[in-house]
Amino acid sequence: MKKYKLKTHKSTAKRFKITGTGKVKRAAQQMRNNAHRKNKSSAQRKINPEAMVITAKGNVKKIKRLLHI
Repeated sequence: MKKYKLKTHKSTAKRFKITGTGKVKRAAQQMRNNAHRKNKSSAQRKINPEAMVITAKGNVKKIKRLLHI
């Protein structure tokens, strides 16, 4: 019997990254809001050192299932 490959959920793959230790990183709220109107903001405000944050443990299982990890 032929085994079929599972497709990753592409919108989830674009929004989340998996770290080497298996944690799930996502863009911080401030960074996601910045993407809309950048021409008004100064360069200092656009650069955000804390752009990625670790996702809450409750959501990790669902995200990994969508990414097939």
